[in-house]
Amino acid sequence: MKSLQDNCGVFGLCSRTECVHDIFQGIDFLQHRGQEYCGISTFDGGIHQVSHYGKVANIFKYEELEYLKGRWGIGHVSLWERQPVRWQSRAGEIAVAFSGNIINADELIKDMKGRGKAFYKGYNIEIISKIIMEEPDVVAGICALSRKIKGAYCVVVLTADGIYAARDIYGFRPLILGQDSNRYAVSSESRAIQNLEMDVVRDVQPGEIVLINDKGFRTLARLDSPRRAHCAFEWAYTASLDSIIDGVSVQEARNQLGGSLAQRDMDGGGLEADIVAAVPMSGIGHALGYHQRSGISYQEVFLYNRYADRSYTLSSQKAREKMAKRKLAVLHYAVRGKRIVLCDDSIVRGTQIHYKVRDLKKAGAKEVHVRIACPPLMYPCDYGISTRSYEELSARHYFKTGNIASMEQLRDLEAWIANQIGADSVKYNSLDSFVRALGISREELCLKCWDGVNPTL
Repeated sequence: MKSLQDNCGVFGLCSRTECVHDIFQGIDFLQHRGQEYCGISTFDGGIHQVSHYGKVANIFKYEELEYLKGRWGIGHVSLWERQPVRWQSRAGEIAVAFSGNIINADELIKDMKGRGKAFYKGYNIEIISKIIMEEPDVVAGICALSRKIKGAYCVVVLTADGIYAARDIYGFRPLILGQDSNRYAVSSESRAIQNLEMDVVRDVQPGEIVLINDKGFRTLARLDSPRRAHCAFEWAYTASLDSIIDGVSVQEARNQLGGSLAQRDMDGGGLEADIVAAVPMSGIGHALGYHQRSGISYQEVFLYNRYADRSYTLSSQKAREKMAKRKLAVLHYAVRGKRIVLCDDSIVRGTQIHYKVRDLKKAGAKEVHVRIACPPLMYPCDYGISTRSYEELSARHYFKTGNIASMEQLRDLEAWIANQIGADSVKYNSLDSFVRALGISREELCLKCWDGVNPTL
């Protein structure tokens, strides 16, 4: 299996006062996008930087925040590497952070090594930084990324001029601008902006390069965008429920996806069940949507361990299995004797849902009917989600030939998955239903996880 490259969040802020505490809070609000590394860089005549292995709220010391002086800076959370990274360049001292995945990383490293470039470990952030620094200025460097990189990226660059922020020409990863009377911010999700009591201004457009300083936002370039290819998995799982991405509320999208699942059951004659429940946290929006459409009572059946991580986005299978076991505790009183509709965002490896169905039945559930918001995941992701091989995808173990071409094939797969995880039934949204529920044009989404189509070709 190729190494996990990304599930990251970036944040930048320019303020009329010291910025570090706002950046600290900003990346804390993005912690769900990466739980293993975090870092902050600020500018105060030079770049001050601190990065850690660990979670934002627990790892930064008071003395470190005092050290991070300046009115503008950037922050990062990640599963894979310490960012931001500080460099000396022809444009002066800079710090760089990014979210995404470079598909042609090996090819780029080979080329740069052939031209005398040295690498510490060959991380994607090294490639991004070196491409930027080869050009005469930061804007030219960011423009070069679009020519040389195959993959997805959002990048923030801290300089003496302010913060440069850019999104790749397809807009795979989200990037949002916000402001109030004293601060200007850029963030991987709107929740960091909203929870800092700032106003969301707009999304950075695919191919747009923005300079953020004490004068506000200024668009410096708009690169040609062949098409939009927003990652549909952001709305189904990755993003926080309170975020708005490219104009679409994550909460509304998940409610619609759950409602679509309920409608499928209703169109099939209805499902006899006592309660609708969620696998927290990303399953909650889907379960509420199912409840609203079906009229079946919503009930929590798991107590969520708030100190656990997201098991899907951990960096090894062993860590994912361990976290899945300690993440949720069954509420026995709510479960005993009940027929349960259990909603979740997706089935990838099947780690969590197998344990959860088993635990519910062990606690006395009469039936467990699993409803999955996403269609079956059939292809590895090249653009930043943590599936990197066909072997990881449980649906591929049954359906090896590619796309699911009919509802009959989907039902066959669902019956097989139900047997694998011990559920009384399993149903997914079809790909067409999934797209309709999101309310976004199919031509503006990356759906490669489901249909295998590379949107860059």
